[in-house]
Amino acid sequence: MASAVGVDDFALSRVPASARYSWWSVAVQRFGQMSALSQFLLGATLGFGMGFWEAFLALTFGAVILEVVAVFVGVIGVREGLSTSLIARWTGFGRAGSAVIGLAIGISLIGWFGIQTAVSARGLAGLVGGLPEWGWALVFGLVVTAIVLRGFGSMAWTAYVTVPAFLVLVGWSVWSELSRHSLGDLVASAPPGPALSLVEGTTLVAGGFIVGALITPDMTRFNRSVRDVVKQTLVGVTLGEYVIGLAGVLLAHAVGSADVTMIVTSSVGWVGVLVVVAGTLKINDWNLYSSGLALVNFVGTVFGWQVHRGVATAVVGVLGSVLAAAGILDGFTGFLILLGVAFPPIAGIMVAEYFVVRRWRGELDAARARGVLPAEAPLWVPATLVVWLVSALVGRFVEVGLGSVNSLVVAFVLYVVAGRLGWVRGVGRSRVEDAPSVPVRS
Repeated sequence: MASAVGVDDFALSRVPASARYSWWSVAVQRFGQMSALSQFLLGATLGFGMGFWEAFLALTFGAVILEVVAVFVGVIGVREGLSTSLIARWTGFGRAGSAVIGLAIGISLIGWFGIQTAVSARGLAGLVGGLPEWGWALVFGLVVTAIVLRGFGSMAWTAYVTVPAFLVLVGWSVWSELSRHSLGDLVASAPPGPALSLVEGTTLVAGGFIVGALITPDMTRFNRSVRDVVKQTLVGVTLGEYVIGLAGVLLAHAVGSADVTMIVTSSVGWVGVLVVVAGTLKINDWNLYSSGLALVNFVGTVFGWQVHRGVATAVVGVLGSVLAAAGILDGFTGFLILLGVAFPPIAGIMVAEYFVVRRWRGELDAARARGVLPAEAPLWVPATLVVWLVSALVGRFVEVGLGSVNSLVVAFVLYVVAGRLGWVRGVGRSRVEDAPSVPVRS
């Protein structure tokens, strides 16, 4: 599984039982995704436009949405041992449809990789100097790329170091700032910036990690049981949203700003460098990792080329670093809102197919028993594409309720109805290259 450009990490095959990791190894990485500097940015954005308790409700509603999505798609991942874009071939989208999903996920995560890298670069340029922001963006992005090239094991060891370091250091910085204020006054204070509604705030929270929730199988395929998936999701998402998110809310009220880099680092001097690096490294490696997996599936499906995951990771890492250096952090809020309605339908369709309609579930079950992929996959599933489009439009333009929830529920319901009416049918069949037979726990 290794080459000169890194570890392939079962990019186009099932993760065998022998390559699965303990609950702790995966859970630390899940918590690392949620306890990141970007979560402070989200919390500060909420605190800048909402009161404390309004922000608390937004975080609560958003966390519930994320947990439901992450648990269900994560269960598919641990059972099948497959990445998100590969699973999509047999969960409603077909082989060509899965390539579309891979492309959409890949583009989105390249954007997220660039955003996180830009956050780090801004902090490093201000605290360390020596290089302009674009220079630090290139350095930081390439360091993350080097870590991800070595695969899941390398990322696990990175999490063991960066997650505790981030929590300790950021706890110090938060205490340094909040100790100057009355906690009661901060909780009761009015937001310092333009008002955000509860619907807007919840959409920001759900949209802020909806792609992370959707790509949960990329991580949970390394888990050993469904129970592990549920535990790590509930703990990671809940603690991440409340502990880090609410700290960001309070800090925004304390300093009257949504600039999270300034908030976290202003009172801790050089330690702020470590906060910035540790706080973005652990989520950015997963942005890059999943983007590379999605690219492998897309290129293999569309062009018929079997690209090594290491090569795909290197290409995406360089591209994301360049985008960060070019400055794509502007429009952060708009980007989150767009994600909040475009990606939940994918999860709704995958869950509906796998657990309810089960049009291709038998093929998956039979192949999993042999430790291989199903011999064939549908090429297209037209009904799925219609459901996806309709659901995304509902989420975007229907103003009643929450856009992300609307699109998720509508996609689930429409797909189930289409399945019951017999409209879920594949068009064309595509031969799938057989993977080596390996034992896979379900």
